Amino acid sequence: MKEREYTWEGVQEAINSIAMQMFKDEWRPDYIVGITRGGLIPAVLLSHKTEIPMQTLHVQLKSEGLEEDTESNCWMSEDAFGYDGYKMRNFQEDIQASANEPVEVLSWSGKNILIIDDINRGGDAMEWIMKDWQSSCLPDHEHWKKVWHNNVRFVSLVDNPNSKVPMDYCAEELDMDEEDIWISFPWEA
Repeated sequence: MKEREYTWEGVQEAINSIAMQMFKDEWRPDYIVGITRGGLIPAVLLSHKTEIPMQTLHVQLKSEGLEEDTESNCWMSEDAFGYDGYKMRNFQEDIQASANEPVEVLSWSGKNILIIDDINRGGDAMEWIMKDWQSSCLPDHEHWKKVWHNNVRFVSLVDNPNSKVPMDYCAEELDMDEEDIWISFPWEA
C-alpha cells in the first residue's frame, strides 16, 4: 500500500477549492457538519473561511475498522427535511377542518446543510447519515428524494468517485479501487 501525506498547506488549498466551488454554485449552507474524527478540522477551517456556523456529528462505523459508535441526530434531520412540528400539526388540522375547500400547501424548505469528512473512501459514513436522518423524520415521505444533493450536500477533501454516495464537492478525486493508497492528514500525526 502506498502512503501519501497531505500537508497543512495542501489542506488549506483543498478548503479554498471547496469554498470556491460552493461560491460558483451560488450555494451557501446554513451550517456545516463535521463528521468525527477526520471531518472536524476541515469543518472548522471551512467554517472560519466562510463564516458559516459549524456542528459536529459522531459517525464511527465498523467498516472503518473500529468498534461502531454513532450518534443519531433528529434535529439535523428535521432541519434537512424542513420539518416543523407546529406547522405540520396545523396543516393536518386544516386538512381535516376543510374537507372540500382548498388548503395551503406547505412549502418544503429545509435548511442548507453541508456534511464534510476528510476522505470519502466508500461512502459508508454518508450513507449511514442519509439512512439515519430519513428514518428519524417522516421516513416514507417522498420529499427525502429532493433533500439529498440539493439542500443537503456532501463534501470531502479526497473523494473516491466510485463510492456509494457521490460527493457534491471535493478538492481531489482519487480512484481508490484502482490504487491501494493511504492518505495521511496532518492531524493524524
